[in-house]
Amino acid sequence: MSEISNFIRFNEDGTLTGNIASISYDLDIAGKENRSTNPDAPVYRLYAKSPRGRQVEIGAVWQRKNQNGGDYYSVFISTGHGKLNANLGRYPGQDDDALMAVIPWD
Repeated sequence: MSEISNFIRFNEDGTLTGNIASISYDLDIAGKENRSTNPDAPVYRLYAKSPRGRQVEIGAVWQRKNQNGGDYYSVFISTGHGKLNANLGRYPGQDDDALMAVIPWD
């Protein structure tokens, strides 16, 4: 996947992987399911590696309902270079349903 950026892939084992990039940063990310009884809690916690190789929480993914009652995902990420709010959608030119594009909205 090194040829594409700004994506999240939902893996069958309940984890996710991806990349978030801008002119200021280029982060490989990992996510773990967040099991909670709180309906407002995120469904995944997102992590990246610090410059020293430590896992650092940088954001989360929430499952939301659109106006028609369908599910979609929103993402919030905070790095040392800023914050990103985005939705996830089909990655252009791909037919893999597990591969989602990160679509910024702020």
